[in-house]
Amino acid sequence: MSSAGDGEDGGGAAADTVVLEITDAAASPSSAPPPPPIPVSALAAPLPSPTVLAVRADRSRLIESSSYFRALLGGSFSESGSGYVRISCDLAAAVQVLRYLFEPPASFAISHHNFLPLLEGALFLAVESLLVDCERWFRTVRSRNPSMVVPLDFIIEAWYFAPKHGVTFVEDVCPGYLAQNFVQVISSRSFVHIPYDLLCSTIESPNLTVDSEKQLCEAILSWVSASRQSCEQSVSNSADNQLSLLSKVRVCLLPLGFAAGTKRNCFEFGNNAVCMILNLLKDSLQTLLHTVTDDNLDSYRIRLTEYSKKIVLSGCPQLTTQFLYISALPTDLDAVFKRTIVSDVNDGCLNHYNGLVKKAKTLSFRNVRIVDLSKCPNVHFGAVILWMKWTFPELRTFIASYCLLFQFEDLQCLLLRCPWINEINLSIDTSIILSKYSIISSRSEVRRDVNRNLSSYYMQSGLYGTSGNPVFSNISKLILEGRNDITDMNLLEISMLKSSLCYINIKHCTLLTDDDSFSYHKDEHAHVMAFRLQELHLEGCEDGALCNFVGSSLEYLDISETVVSMVSLAPVIRRNSNLSCLKTAGCRNLLFEQGEVQSTSGNKYGRFLQEITSTCYLEDVEMGWAFCPVRVDDLIPSFSKVRRMTVGLGTTLPENILHALPEICPFLESLVLRFQVISDRVVRNLLESSTNLQVLCLHYCLGNLTSFSFQTMAPALRILRLQWVTPWITNDDLTILTQNCNLVELLLSGCKLLDTSSQEIISSGWPNLACLQLEECGQITLDGVDSILDCKALEEVLLRHTGRGIGRTIITDAIRELPLLRKLALDLCDASEGGYDTPNVPEGKMMRSVRMSRCKKSAAAARSCFGEASSSSSNRKPVQHRETIVLEWSSRQLTTTVVEERL
Repeated sequence: MSSAGDGEDGGGAAADTVVLEITDAAASPSSAPPPPPIPVSALAAPLPSPTVLAVRADRSRLIESSSYFRALLGGSFSESGSGYVRISCDLAAAVQVLRYLFEPPASFAISHHNFLPLLEGALFLAVESLLVDCERWFRTVRSRNPSMVVPLDFIIEAWYFAPKHGVTFVEDVCPGYLAQNFVQVISSRSFVHIPYDLLCSTIESPNLTVDSEKQLCEAILSWVSASRQSCEQSVSNSADNQLSLLSKVRVCLLPLGFAAGTKRNCFEFGNNAVCMILNLLKDSLQTLLHTVTDDNLDSYRIRLTEYSKKIVLSGCPQLTTQFLYISALPTDLDAVFKRTIVSDVNDGCLNHYNGLVKKAKTLSFRNVRIVDLSKCPNVHFGAVILWMKWTFPELRTFIASYCLLFQFEDLQCLLLRCPWINEINLSIDTSIILSKYSIISSRSEVRRDVNRNLSSYYMQSGLYGTSGNPVFSNISKLILEGRNDITDMNLLEISMLKSSLCYINIKHCTLLTDDDSFSYHKDEHAHVMAFRLQELHLEGCEDGALCNFVGSSLEYLDISETVVSMVSLAPVIRRNSNLSCLKTAGCRNLLFEQGEVQSTSGNKYGRFLQEITSTCYLEDVEMGWAFCPVRVDDLIPSFSKVRRMTVGLGTTLPENILHALPEICPFLESLVLRFQVISDRVVRNLLESSTNLQVLCLHYCLGNLTSFSFQTMAPALRILRLQWVTPWITNDDLTILTQNCNLVELLLSGCKLLDTSSQEIISSGWPNLACLQLEECGQITLDGVDSILDCKALEEVLLRHTGRGIGRTIITDAIRELPLLRKLALDLCDASEGGYDTPNVPEGKMMRSVRMSRCKKSAAAARSCFGEASSSSSNRKPVQHRETIVLEWSSRQLTTTVVEERL
């Protein structure tokens, strides 16, 4: 803004008013006459000119409120006696100040829309009361509401404004405000435009609130990536800023898979993070004790603030109970007491917990609603439950999926200690031993690492076991999928939750039977409940199960591999217009009327495709038999919301439909095609046009695919499964794939041109792989599996017919080197010494199963993986495996089973 100009008497003005001619300082000079004066009350309306304004205002009020006008109109300047005064300043700012001075307080309020013009005008016109009000408003924005109430663009603009005008309170407030709302901040498109110094101050704020350390690191990496692409900073400054920001990440709290993945773009940071995590896995207790001595525990504290709502620690095998407790302790405890806590809060030592917590006055975080400890095998869940009880008194959701050692007694304890929880997810990998398999032999032994002290912390209370106990009234959703250590008696004990439990998943809980000898009553309201049912799984059921269903609130319907007919399905589809997920793969009877081999075209129901496209707007579909669209219009608009699609045996989609899928399903995230005819044109278009596509699976598809299909960027793609569709893949093709997509899961079968160098390409190109399945893939493992074991985030590995070079100790090596490994499948044909050693204690805390398959032998190929064809044949065919040895762990025991089939 500039200073006042020459005054001029406006002869018609009253003695107590003055006309202010305000010219915008940024406008070019003009010889046009000034506009006629308007009253100050008209300033709320659109201005007659964007560059100059004449406004009539009360002289006394101006002098009283503003030091600027006090000097100009009431001092010794020539304008002091004039009724017409010209000033040059920011026009918008001056208008806002005049409105503030003359409009009633009830009709004028400070907001993020007018804050900066008001502040700028108040500074130039020296309106002291407005400066005070602006500071008060800006400070109370942060304290008034814990959720973000002003746009990030405004905060950034205010941050740039403050140092130019000497305003210190803006710089005091902004970092803390962004810190407490950081989860919302990073979701804004403007996040990457935050100035470096503001972002740095925000991260250093004690109020920084994130769901996980991973979330913070992702945000920093996205900011750094955007900074590199801009021209605002020099290359050296950008690199320095990157290192400075990443140094603020508590790398010991990063998920192992995520840390490994950062090696793709920030190798040094990612490699150091992985090394630190692996070192913690070796001896985290001694590391923490040394850190306490050095008074440097902050690097190991989970970020908990009064604004925290969600705590996500999933995928952190290095995490132990000590990390949880030190994060909830006051920072001013003396070092000796901290060492006592770190030493005593140890697996199997629960005696001192209550006393320690009372003495330390553990902090409480009442806003936390969700805790996720999935894939954290090294925490002691008895201690975790007590930690949650003291620390999160309003917790509503607890997730501990893939935590094999979480026992039923732990669930009982959780329900007792944290009765306010209403959702629990304890799912694990489902058993691979199904009832349809022919079992040759089976034996079980008790795990050696089962907790022996559980009763000390849950049986002391006399509450459990009372069916009318009100403490269980909150639990509404319980997921126990895959828990094949849950028994009928356990299920009976869960039945006391009947007053609140409305969702329970016991899929593949194989120890459960159909015994109902202890049922407490028969639900007379089952028919009424059907009307409210939102999910229905009928896999393997007869047609009558669906015929008798009368509900109209279904959102999810799974009738895969059933004999359900169109006569049964059509009425259900018509009644349930909110259906968003429909799975009908393997339903051959959809082609026929019930009980008759006759086309459905003759009955009162339309074709399957006609029924779903006239009623539903699906998001998740699995189709096979009877799903035969011919024109693109057949699927628009009913498939316009589809995110996940599986098309399998029973239909063949024409190329025009496959090529148009990005147009038909613009939000498509997952596509699985089985036994379809595909081409380079189709696959290339999917990768280029389906920008949200994360999963692409091609199983046993026909067509002439070439390497051209995958020579395009697919930054969103995370899962790629190519099963017997790409026999031409070479190491060069693999290298191009690593450059074009960032995979976490890779399945290749029938790629016989790959060799030992392929391992290094895979492990260096995708260091964050969680699943790797290689079958009939040349000689990849001819020299061992060292590079595969370098993929430290692997959770599932399958190696079959990949080269006879795998050593005897592969099982022990994999469990030791891969902390997150849950599934391992091998073939004895690939053993360099004829077999694999089963270690004495093969009990990795994450391990769920180990499979070892054996091939049939023949005279022509005594120890070959192949049938009658000689080893020199280029058309060798895979043979059936004679049997599979399965080691499978539950929370309590290890079961060794020999199955006739190949699993």
